[in-house]
Amino acid sequence: MQTVLLDTPTGITARLGWDPAITVHHRRRMIARELVAQALGCDEKDVRIEREAPRGFGYHTRLVASRDGVEVPLAITTASYRAATVVAVSDPGLPVGIDIRDGHPEPADLARMRKHSRLFSGADTLDLVDHWVHVQAVLEADGRGVRVAPEQVRLDPGRHRGWIPDRNMKYTLVDISRDGWLITLAYGTLPTA
Repeated sequence: MQTVLLDTPTGITARLGWDPAITVHHRRRMIARELVAQALGCDEKDVRIEREAPRGFGYHTRLVASRDGVEVPLAITTASYRAATVVAVSDPGLPVGIDIRDGHPEPADLARMRKHSRLFSGADTLDLVDHWVHVQAVLEADGRGVRVAPEQVRLDPGRHRGWIPDRNMKYTLVDISRDGWLITLAYGTLPTA
């Protein structure tokens, strides 16, 4: 599988890969291994990518990287849609979220987007999908998952900043779309000591 380096802000590296013959789980691990090896300056075969053990019922596990049996201090964030996967690697303290879609959603997805979107119902499909990708990236960066309804997310008029009113964090939104895929990266700020 070939991957493409995406244009991301300093401190975050992301790649897009697509191949319908490879399962989403394998795509995520392959791209993560490539990015972590690049960050560490080592061979991909020296990096091990595993899914962390669940902490409890309903906990969504994340990918973790290790080298020589030692966990690498990098956060791995992933998003997949159909045969495409985006993986980002960043500082573990940096809140990062990604979402990816294409411009041709299934009717059920489109209905869900319209139901939970803050856009007027007359928005064209591409604008609605673009809005949805921004909202989902903010939700992913927030980390609370389905406990926050998509309609709670607020975006500035240019879709460059997003936030959830009950939190103090505002996320910078970056459009990293590529090769027909609509991709948004949301990131917050590192905690200060």
